[in-house]
Amino acid sequence: MLNCEYEMIIYWSEEDQAYIAEVPELAGCMADGATYQEAVKNAEQVIAEWIETAVELGRYVPEPKRRLLYA
Repeated sequence: MLNCEYEMIIYWSEEDQAYIAEVPELAGCMADGATYQEAVKNAEQVIAEWIETAVELGRYVPEPKRRLLYA
């Protein structure tokens, strides 16, 4: 499974003054960054950590759908 295959929703948050990258296929998985690129890079790291933790705990890791389900 490649981290980049998971869908990310990226947007600017005025409240946080940062870009937010949400990974809707992985519950609670999100990251932020000062730039769009930094948010994506941070999200890729968080995805890897999310998967690693789920595997360690014996939890289900969904296969990436590779498509936007909603907008």
